[in-house]
Amino acid sequence: MRLFFSRHIPSIERLLLVESGSRYVLDNLLPGLVEAYGERLKVDVVTCFQGEPEKLPAGSKIYRVWDYPDGASRNRLLNELRGAGYNTVGIICSGEPVMVKWKWWLAFRIPAKVFVLNENGDYYWFDYSNWRIMLHFALFRAGLTGADAVTTVTRVAMFPFTLSYLMLFAAVVHLRRKVRT
Repeated sequence: MRLFFSRHIPSIERLLLVESGSRYVLDNLLPGLVEAYGERLKVDVVTCFQGEPEKLPAGSKIYRVWDYPDGASRNRLLNELRGAGYNTVGIICSGEPVMVKWKWWLAFRIPAKVFVLNENGDYYWFDYSNWRIMLHFALFRAGLTGADAVTTVTRVAMFPFTLSYLMLFAAVVHLRRKVRT
């Protein structure tokens, strides 16, 4: 993850998109990227889905994760991606457990500036200057923002009492059964 401690935003020329969320997120992103950067934009995709995303530029390469089942093949993929000269990596964080390990593995291992895209099409650059956005994003995904925060904190606080009650109830029921026989 190059440029984490830099606020410099590179010109997007070689982009690796990690499709770690629903296909519609990437389908909505690609037309805007092609319109903004035109023919000079080279996009490659790492995915676990069948088929191709809509409006993928011609000449784009698709890497399918099931083609890399073991450590040796994943190292070959990593070496190929490092050698491709990507200056930006885009990862989708849409609240779905799709390719979670893959997206963070690639984000930390590819020497490029990383941006994080959510299901609404909003994005931010993954660098130190956006720490407030990253914190809010993590808290939102954990259910600790807005009206959900009170509910989540209450559930966490009540868990030990609930567990104790259930264990005590089970002990009483089993003890009664034992006494009756």
